[in-house]
Amino acid sequence: MKTMWNIFGTSRLLQKQLEQRWRRLYRVAYSWCHDPDLSSDLVQDTLQKAIRKGGQLNNEQALDAWLFAILTNCWRDHCRRQKEMVPFDEQRIVDTVTDAPDDDRMMVVNQVRSAVARLSEEQREVLSLVDLEGMSYSEVAKVLDIPMGTVMSRLCRARRQLKDILEVKDKETNKTIANLRRIK
Repeated sequence: MKTMWNIFGTSRLLQKQLEQRWRRLYRVAYSWCHDPDLSSDLVQDTLQKAIRKGGQLNNEQALDAWLFAILTNCWRDHCRRQKEMVPFDEQRIVDTVTDAPDDDRMMVVNQVRSAVARLSEEQREVLSLVDLEGMSYSEVAKVLDIPMGTVMSRLCRARRQLKDILEVKDKETNKTIANLRRIK
């Protein structure tokens, strides 16, 4: 029986493999919680559990799905422990550098982040794993431990709701601009 330690040979090689995946895990964790510190903590917990439970991994090809499944469980454990969370919309994002092109880009990024934050937790999970990480539906189903049909329906609903939220935001922005032009 191959274990994680047999697959990677040495703990140094395993460490390198885990370090390479840190950024992807962080990106998904951040898309779920919108908190850089919590995202780092979740990834740290994920990697610690992966190292501790290394004997459970039998296939090198399944490393990514296995790590994302651990991350998902860490996130769910955190949510269970929390009674009250601060909504993303109430957090202030401060940009210390202001360049016109960056302002426009950041405005779009903030609008998308705000729209994603309005999705349900289940929709955010599926959307970030499929669209942000490029995982297949079957991989996401395995990671979240849900049927593939549920992955597809949650993704469809998430994309539709995201589109609706962003279209309303775009119409509001255009109305404001149009009104300003009429006044002048």
